[in-house]
Amino acid sequence: MTDLEIARSFTYKPIAEVAKNSGFNENEIELYGKYKAKIDVNEFYPSAKLILVTAINPSSLGEGKTTVSIGLADAINLTGNKCMLALREPSLGPVFGIKGGAAGGGYSQVVPMEDINLHFTGDIHAITSANNLLSALIDNHIFQGNDLRIDTERILWRRCMDMNDRNLRCVRTGLGGEKNGIPADNGFDITAASEIMAILCLSRDLADLKCRLGNIHIAYDVDGKPVFAKQLKAEGSMALLLKDAIKPNLVQTLAGNPAIIHGGPFANIAHGCNSIRATLTAMSRSEYVVTEAGFGADLGAEKFLDVKCRAGVIKPSAVVIVATVRALMLGGGADKTNIGHDIETLKRGVCNLGKHVENITKVFGLPCVVAINRFTCDTDEEIGVIESYCNTLGVDAVPCEVWAKGGEGGLELAKKTLELCEKPSELTYAYDLSDSIENKLNSIVTKIYGGDGIELSDKAKKEIAKIKEMGMDKLPVIIAKTQYSLSDNPTLLGRPSGFTVKISDIKLRSGAGFIVAIAGNMLLMPGLSKTPAAMNMDIDNDGNITGLF
Repeated sequence: MTDLEIARSFTYKPIAEVAKNSGFNENEIELYGKYKAKIDVNEFYPSAKLILVTAINPSSLGEGKTTVSIGLADAINLTGNKCMLALREPSLGPVFGIKGGAAGGGYSQVVPMEDINLHFTGDIHAITSANNLLSALIDNHIFQGNDLRIDTERILWRRCMDMNDRNLRCVRTGLGGEKNGIPADNGFDITAASEIMAILCLSRDLADLKCRLGNIHIAYDVDGKPVFAKQLKAEGSMALLLKDAIKPNLVQTLAGNPAIIHGGPFANIAHGCNSIRATLTAMSRSEYVVTEAGFGADLGAEKFLDVKCRAGVIKPSAVVIVATVRALMLGGGADKTNIGHDIETLKRGVCNLGKHVENITKVFGLPCVVAINRFTCDTDEEIGVIESYCNTLGVDAVPCEVWAKGGEGGLELAKKTLELCEKPSELTYAYDLSDSIENKLNSIVTKIYGGDGIELSDKAKKEIAKIKEMGMDKLPVIIAKTQYSLSDNPTLLGRPSGFTVKISDIKLRSGAGFIVAIAGNMLLMPGLSKTPAAMNMDIDNDGNITGLF
């Protein structure tokens, strides 16, 4: 059966029942139909142990990190412990692009999967609207006389939409004569990479949200001084559009266990974690919380630990690193169209897993276990290669079959993870906030990626100088780079060395509270593939959906 067929074969609990069983009273829940709800809670008392799920560098085949996260949470509940999930919302870009649905798979899914993968409760649309409201206010201010003396050639704020559309990367607006605005170069980013998405995910409450919205750096004036959204009095109306979107969403797994899904920043071009409010809410209503960070430990996990943990004053008690035989084989040089069962290729590829383990245990100082997401084609010998390699690193590797068996297929992984949660640990960061921007970036590249350092373009150097002049150089940094390699070159697989990461641009996200470094030609608006997933999706006259995984 397909994931969608499996999901439809289950009978779901009413979400009001899931909420009650999770400790929420009726005043804290706003129903969005029978199986979805918003959580309206503003006081947090996080006491649960937090489990972070990350992965090796992914392949185009997919590694099942969300599936493992869901299966692990279900397995922990099967042990008699109270566990809750905290995941990101899928973006329509990947859903209709190359990736397809993102609600887990097989017997480890969050449901209703059709709603979660599509419009859900409208959060991402609200973020898109707030983003584009600010664009409209900027353009209108200039049209109406430009009292702030905004330099029309130095407007930094871009529009966004939640869809892959390469034609919108660079556009010219205000054409058609005087009544149609002031002509200006502009463009669109995908909503998941927008600063509003990051702000929503890092805000603790409405007051924090409004403050961050007001602090967005939108442009420079004709004297070269920064202009912020609060100077347009934009933060109030933007927050109004986000008043419901800031509330986390409650759904359930196929096993009927609670799952909070909220926020959807990408990990390759944004900070890759669900919202602080979702994580804190889950940690306040459970004994254990399983959350995930996008892509490999070089991207989502690094940003989770260096950015989100600082902002939320939280830390994981244990980390799970998801790996698959086929992804490690590809890293060792296997042909994607005919991976086969070459043990020597697998032995070459496991070095990528080793780097991610070292990142978690040696750089960040956290205990970890490797989850081998087992496929039916994997042999015992292949699994043994990974287990033996992990033993040399001093960590356990546990095969799991949560796609095929749900929580039952993750019981051994749950046991090992719960044991790790009892080990004392102290989170250390990859860099100090007091470091210069250059040193922070160098620390990530040398410590996390295993490279020799960074190369800054002239444009990047100029942007760093401006940020220093504004006194905002002590913010954390994130690097937007390819997810397929530890380097900035997607063809350098395994564990490359001797490389430098080329930083082409630096962008200040003063509202979100971090600085983004663009590595190489990384784009903030993806394009569709030659055969996007959308071409295989349909709905019949009775409302039955097909093709959504």
